[in-house]
Amino acid sequence: MANERLSSLLIKAGFLDRAGTIGRKRFARAVSESPAARAAGRSYSHTYVSRWIAGTVPRDDATRTAIAQAVGAALGRTVALDELGFRRPTTADPQAGLAYPGSAEDGVVATAQLLDADLASAPVVLSAPTNVAAWNEASVSWLVGSQPPVGDRAEGPSRIGLSDVQRLRTMRETFDRLDSTFGGAHARNSLVQYLRTELPLLLRAAGTADVRRALFAAAGESTQLAAWMAYDAGLHGLAQRYFIQALGLADAGEDRLLAASILDAMSHQASFLGRYREAANMARAARLGTDSIGIPILTSHFHIMEARALARIGDADACDRAMGSAVQHFERHRAGDEPAWIGYFDQAEIAAEMAHCHRDLGRADVAVEHAQRALTSASGDYVRSDFFVAMVLADSLIDRGDLDEGCRVAADALEVGEGLRSARCSSYVDEFRERLVRHRRSTAVRTFADSAQHFRLWRPSE
Repeated sequence: MANERLSSLLIKAGFLDRAGTIGRKRFARAVSESPAARAAGRSYSHTYVSRWIAGTVPRDDATRTAIAQAVGAALGRTVALDELGFRRPTTADPQAGLAYPGSAEDGVVATAQLLDADLASAPVVLSAPTNVAAWNEASVSWLVGSQPPVGDRAEGPSRIGLSDVQRLRTMRETFDRLDSTFGGAHARNSLVQYLRTELPLLLRAAGTADVRRALFAAAGESTQLAAWMAYDAGLHGLAQRYFIQALGLADAGEDRLLAASILDAMSHQASFLGRYREAANMARAARLGTDSIGIPILTSHFHIMEARALARIGDADACDRAMGSAVQHFERHRAGDEPAWIGYFDQAEIAAEMAHCHRDLGRADVAVEHAQRALTSASGDYVRSDFFVAMVLADSLIDRGDLDEGCRVAADALEVGEGLRSARCSSYVDEFRERLVRHRRSTAVRTFADSAQHFRLWRPSE
């Protein structure tokens, strides 16, 4: 497959004509005279150039670096290796995306590497476990402000404006709807492909400081969605890395509220994985990092994420305090004060979160009350969220001994879940299955288990 990206760069650099034919010998000389080629003792002919344009990937880093240097010298700017358009490597750096970026460009490089590894289905990334130290390092780095913000950029692959920022946000909104309705595994690869094609070029484009800050923030939102979708698909090490890079992009864009929300999402994942202390700490860090600019609804969410973690470890007093603070801040919220991306957090959502907490604290009656309120007030726009709270309701009904109603609610949820491709949904079903074990002799439970066999989420092998 022809390397159209490289051809386009060579045309912009003046090495090729629009037909892509004249100038290959001149480019070969420029590559041969680059610092990387001289250091490696390499020289190249026009035949090499033809092969690169046709899609052949140079085998060694020295050649790729030499090409980037030759193009960059002609364009008058640094050209990154991932701009050259060569096919993605079949191997990946096991540490790709794990470190918090020290600069905006570091974040662009790390994000591009991570997207490449994801698209190549590199096992060292897709099968990677989460790294507790990486959570801690990212939290501290963000809190102390270790990354300088972006500024004006005079040179780049193109020039960006606010329309490019809006385009990126619109695409994120589209994929967000697909994620909420069908689960993270449904359109995840399409989002990753889009981001790999668009994001590095946009982030390296020329533009004013204001536009570039807005773009980095939008990139943080999109990369956070990639993290959520990987998390929902059960790819936890990959999701952690996307979250870390999203945090760095938001930091570079000086969007403190978005960055805190990303840290809050990392807390959510840590709780899911049983790292409750780390989860509580990340939720607290998100709150601490936005104390001076706190938005009530965001602060409410930070408190409720801390409460979710505390409920799981059975710290009822601390959980109650966190839930109380969440409700107090939620009640202070005024419509329109919040960033658009937190608009989903409404009365139904906070009731659902409270239901989770009370279920985990063993307060079945209170959990049922909150879960029913969440389902009654839900907009219906978030199918997966409705599934989660329905399963929490079913859990709580079983816990208080209402087996018939618990099984009925679970059956209805499983019907809804037929369209969801989500590892998290499967985990909620597994929790419900475990609750039924002690009631396995019940007629209601046996009848439910028999009828549930035709639901995809109930079949463990699937």
